[in-house]
Amino acid sequence: MNWRLGVVGSPIEHSLSPQLQLAGLQLAGLEGTSSRVELALGDADQLKVIATTTFDALSVTSPLKAMAHELCDELSEVAARTKSVNSLLVRDGKLLGESTDGLGFVTSLSDEMGLALENAHAVILGAGGAASAIVDALVHHGVATVVVLARNEARVEELVGRYKNVFAHSLVYRPVDLVVNTLPLEGRGEEAAVLQGVHHETVAVDISYEPRSSLWRQLYDDAGCRSMNGLAMLAYQAALQMQWWWNLTVDGATLLKVLQ
Repeated sequence: MNWRLGVVGSPIEHSLSPQLQLAGLQLAGLEGTSSRVELALGDADQLKVIATTTFDALSVTSPLKAMAHELCDELSEVAARTKSVNSLLVRDGKLLGESTDGLGFVTSLSDEMGLALENAHAVILGAGGAASAIVDALVHHGVATVVVLARNEARVEELVGRYKNVFAHSLVYRPVDLVVNTLPLEGRGEEAAVLQGVHHETVAVDISYEPRSSLWRQLYDDAGCRSMNGLAMLAYQAALQMQWWWNLTVDGATLLKVLQ
């Protein structure tokens, strides 16, 4: 089979997914192609058409993850719970949806930063599809608390309502072991200060990866925190996508080397 792979979202020209997908095909001993498709929310009605006619499997990025969730014929347990889909697969005429963002994120944290999540206190900036998946994975990997800070109050309330240890306000006198910025670069305000409660063992993750070191990440570096960009999450979630697509083992650390 010649796999027709791709990535959809907006903006999409910077996406490294095709590079990862081609590397994954080679690692798995498969043949195929990969391409980028620019689709904004206003074009979302085209997503199911191209997903079921032009491609065999797709990676979905911002701002289409919630929309992809609505379009699927069948959803994984995680995708249904988070209402976010970053992976699409056509099988037996049906469009299947999966979310690998959360597990990809926590696996990359463990492998690349050695961060133990059990009983940790986390803060997530943003409440979109990636944030939803990350919060879900953190909760299911034993964090003590998660605080979600975002402008969209409805999305924040929805996230908080799913879990007993997720909150919509900062927790006074709690240390911050992990802070994750899921906000699109173009939607961020002026970076001014780090969160209260961070310490030298705090891990700060900016899930964007262009530029490789953002102004936000630099603030945390200057404060003495450990930090990383979104390349590891990208590679590890892509490996999980491919495992789901092909029922083969693909190593996230090996894919990450392709990007470094």
